[in-house]
Amino acid sequence: MSILNFDTVVKEIRQGVFHTGVLTRNCGLAATLARDALRQKPPLVREPGALLEKDPRELARLVYSASILEAAIGMATINSLLEVDEDSCVELNGAELIKEKGKNRRVAIVGHFPFIPVIRKTAAEVWVIERNPLGGDFNEGAADNLIPQADVVAITGTSLTNHTLDHLLELCAPHAYVIMLGDTAPLSPLLFDYGVDAISEGSGPGTGPQVCESGGQLQTDEGDQAVDHGEMREMPGEAHRATRLGALLHATGVWAVGRYGLQPRLSPGAFP
Repeated sequence: MSILNFDTVVKEIRQGVFHTGVLTRNCGLAATLARDALRQKPPLVREPGALLEKDPRELARLVYSASILEAAIGMATINSLLEVDEDSCVELNGAELIKEKGKNRRVAIVGHFPFIPVIRKTAAEVWVIERNPLGGDFNEGAADNLIPQADVVAITGTSLTNHTLDHLLELCAPHAYVIMLGDTAPLSPLLFDYGVDAISEGSGPGTGPQVCESGGQLQTDEGDQAVDHGEMREMPGEAHRATRLGALLHATGVWAVGRYGLQPRLSPGAFP
C-alpha cells in the first residue's frame, strides 16, 4: 500500500446490489457480486455500523477479507485513494476492440457481456466462461482448457474482486491479446507489465454513490474509457505475465477516481 496516500478521511460508504462505493479523496467503486456473496456464510460484513469510524488504511485492508462484500469495500477504498491519468485514456469501445482483434480468431471471454452476439458474428470461435453461466456459457472450470487456446482473451474486471485474475493471466498464451474490461476494470497502465494489452471500463450517468444507492449498473459496451497498450508514452519493451496476484496488486492497486470506477483485487501478502 506504499503507493497510496492515506492522508484523508472516509466520508461515505455505500454498498448496493451491483456496486460498492467508498468516498475518501475521490469516489472509488468495486463490484458487489451479491449473488456470489450470498453463497458465503454470515456475517457477510462485520462491524457494519462502525466502518465509517475506521481510517482509510484500516478500511483498505478489508480487501484481504475472505468475505466478498468486505473485500469490495476494501477495494473500493483503495480505488478511491488512487488517481487515473486521464491524459493516457482514449475513447475506445471495448466491444469494438474485441471484435477487431478477434476477427477470424479464437476468442475467450471471461464474464457474460451483452455484446457477445456481436463478437460471434466475426470471430472463428467464441468461448464465454462464467461463474454463473447462462445458456451457451462454459463453467469457470473450463478456463484451464479454453483460455490457453485463445488468440484474444477478454477478462472481466471482477476477476480482481473474486481472486481469479492471477490464474487467468497465467493461462493466457504468450501470443494472446489480453483485454480487461467492464465497469470494474482498473484503468492503470501498470497492468500492461503483467500481460494485459488494453483496459476498457464502462461509464454511465450519475456519480458513484448515487449509482450504488439506486442499484444502477454502469455501461459495459458503450461510451467506454480505455487505456490501450499502444497509447501509452512509457511502455516496457515486452510485457510479462503475472505469477502472483499479490505481486500484481502490489504494483497496481487501482480503480475509481471521480467519474471513473476502477478496481483491483488482492491476495494475502500483496501489500506490506
